[in-house]
Amino acid sequence: MTFAGWLQAIVFFLIILAITKPLGTYMAKVFGGERTFLAPVVRPLERLIYRLCGVREDEEMTWHAYALSMLAFSAISFFYLYVLLRTQKWLPLNPQHFDNMSPDLAWNTAISFTTNTNWQFYSGESAMSYLSQMAGLAWHNFVSAAVGIAIAVAVVRGVVRTSVKTLGNFWVDLTRCSLYILLPISIVVGLYLVSSGVPQNFHAYQTVVSPEGFRQTITGGPMASQEVIKELGTNGGGFVNANSASPNENPSPLSNLVEMLLIFSLGAGLTYMYGKMVKDTRQGWAIFTAMAILFFAGFAVAYQAEAAGNPIVHAMGVSGGNMEGKECRFGVSASALFATVTTDTSCGAVNSMLDSFMPLGGLVPLVDMQLGETVFGGAGSGLYGMIVFVVLTVFIAGLMVGRTPEYLGKKIEHREVQFAILAALVTPVLCLVPTAVAAIVPAGLATLNNGGPHGFSEILYAFTSTNANNGSAFAGLGPNLFYNVLTGTNMMFGRFAVAIPALALAGALAGKKSVAESAGTFTTYSPIFVALLIGVIVIVGALTFLPADALGPIVEHLLVLQGKTF
Repeated sequence: MTFAGWLQAIVFFLIILAITKPLGTYMAKVFGGERTFLAPVVRPLERLIYRLCGVREDEEMTWHAYALSMLAFSAISFFYLYVLLRTQKWLPLNPQHFDNMSPDLAWNTAISFTTNTNWQFYSGESAMSYLSQMAGLAWHNFVSAAVGIAIAVAVVRGVVRTSVKTLGNFWVDLTRCSLYILLPISIVVGLYLVSSGVPQNFHAYQTVVSPEGFRQTITGGPMASQEVIKELGTNGGGFVNANSASPNENPSPLSNLVEMLLIFSLGAGLTYMYGKMVKDTRQGWAIFTAMAILFFAGFAVAYQAEAAGNPIVHAMGVSGGNMEGKECRFGVSASALFATVTTDTSCGAVNSMLDSFMPLGGLVPLVDMQLGETVFGGAGSGLYGMIVFVVLTVFIAGLMVGRTPEYLGKKIEHREVQFAILAALVTPVLCLVPTAVAAIVPAGLATLNNGGPHGFSEILYAFTSTNANNGSAFAGLGPNLFYNVLTGTNMMFGRFAVAIPALALAGALAGKKSVAESAGTFTTYSPIFVALLIGVIVIVGALTFLPADALGPIVEHLLVLQGKTF
């Protein structure tokens, strides 16, 4: 490790810290219905959308109605994308004349982008028409992120409100998030990406001859507009197969920094928005601090593992860090940082090949997702996932001191704990059970390119990533009907089987009366609480996933030290 490598991470985090408060304050105003500086431009369009769609913005919903609206919108979004992918051959903006997607792959892809996962069992530049990229994938990048943030806002309202049954209006939250937050930022940063060299055109791919005489195909298309929202919305699906390792998607070290800032910005800002909405910013900073500690811990391990390099290569007399699978423009430190950032959230974009990381370096992205994407997390999903763990932490703290647990003036009782546990159990169950099945059935082993513990890691990573709605991969695992169906189902439950219990938890909290603080009330913004919250998150992940991780990356690490590889 070097000072320059650590300096990159520190500068990155300081910028995130600087934008957290203003962005969080702005989002609190947007979802509180307050006037913002964009209102003169956006408000007329917002009203027009409500009028055309028959939405009454002053009409609120119970958690049941909010959840049903979310599910209905997601179902229609899925069906729309599925039809588009199955018919793209006959539609315009297809200069490469790509064929329609197969039914199982189209189903997997439609589920993937509907759930904000963006898992890709295909190569974008050789499978997707420009219309599918823009009207299908990029559009889903906006609305799937907006759905996640809307759910998070509804959960926060459940924490804030007392003795009511409503959590806001899903359609209003969805619209405001898209118009006031996602779209303006995407326009501004998208123009920067275009100015830095990211393509934004409708040209057919161009074939050129290099100075050495080799023929090369240059990919074009509406790339910058999709790149910005894939990072901002923590979606991650790349226009091209190389994702953010491609110079077309990520042309410079500066664009690399900008893309990482986009990935973390909304997750960080939502923590301050939470503090503003509960009228105690210390609560938001406590959650932010827990996330920051877990982030730096993960980066330190990943950077150390990659900087230390491969002992098998060292035995050949070659020293240095592990550059296998790295984009030379970024190197070890920036690759380790990007991998940590993208798996702390539900983004899944990559600027290097995770399958080529050292075993412990690859373990970090795996563990990041196994912690429930709570380290800043996905657009919205990180915040409501963290609130689930906050409720569990408060409950455990109450048991430790023998008092009725309370959180922000509300008693946490068996009903709230049941909802929280239900949400927390989704990740381990839907990661480990499919992994066990795939590791023993012929269909699960048929497209595996590596054997031994590394092959097992590829399977484990696939189901961890799809369940966590992340979308990154150990790309040695190839697609087939078995994986298209099973990972698609995993993505669906990974999104909705967490969101619905979180909304139910919010509904239960909103209906409670507020109780006055007493001498026995546990402070939920102190360093002790932050440490306890981190402990609960780590223990739930470690105890559940440690045996599986031991069979994969940990065993592989020990075997690499003995000179064995897979």
